[in-house]
Amino acid sequence: MNILVILFPLALGLGLLGLAAFFWCMRTGQFSDLEGPSWRILRDDDLRSPGDTRVNDR
Repeated sequence: MNILVILFPLALGLGLLGLAAFFWCMRTGQFSDLEGPSWRILRDDDLRSPGDTRVNDR
């Protein structure tokens, strides 16, 4: 039973820390655009002209 004196405040503190982190993320807009980065990685930014036959720029 003595371990509850340590575990209960520790669990409560970690829960409050997680809740504070969640509210901080909501306030700073971390969850505002969830689909943008997933589509941004698929977009081909280095489009080449049809006459360009180079394989690598290096």
